[in-house]
Amino acid sequence: MDAIRNILFSGVGGQGILLASELTAEALLQAGYDVKKSEVHGMAQRGGSVTAQLRYGARVYSPLIEPGAADIQMAFEMMEAVRYLPYLHAGSTVIVNTQMILPPSVATGRAAYPEKVLDELTTRGIRVIDVDAFTIAKQAGEVRTANVALVGALSVHLDVAGDIFESVIETRVPERFLKENLKAFTAGREAGAR
Repeated sequence: MDAIRNILFSGVGGQGILLASELTAEALLQAGYDVKKSEVHGMAQRGGSVTAQLRYGARVYSPLIEPGAADIQMAFEMMEAVRYLPYLHAGSTVIVNTQMILPPSVATGRAAYPEKVLDELTTRGIRVIDVDAFTIAKQAGEVRTANVALVGALSVHLDVAGDIFESVIETRVPERFLKENLKAFTAGREAGAR
């Protein structure tokens, strides 16, 4: 618990990145860690890049992660996993949603989405855990639970009991979507443990 650990959340506006970082922060707080979190919304409303930085340990003084210091990155889209490569180090773990969200230049045909985009991470000694969170969310009965499926995948890599995460989800998610979110979380845990 003494060592400070760093988690970088990255994705595109509208993917639920901020809720995912809040659920994770609250679970870590309930597990007894000191937690600091920072968010960058950027062009979120126009599908732009969104990040959240979370640091936890016995005592944390700053919410900002220095380049090369992220222990875990949770990327909600494959290109976003590579965009923040400077924050990773050999030995980092990247939990990445395999969903592709085409940037405007690709969507308009001016550029191509890179093939084997995640190879850039694995060739640098970064562990990649790919999770098809969109399919998990559809199977859970609500496509908007992909973020919670990714939280499930992340949860198995943190020293926090799964039932703490479930308790946090129960208090933060509206009742009408609770069953689907808990189902997505459980399936995400299974995917993250592979």
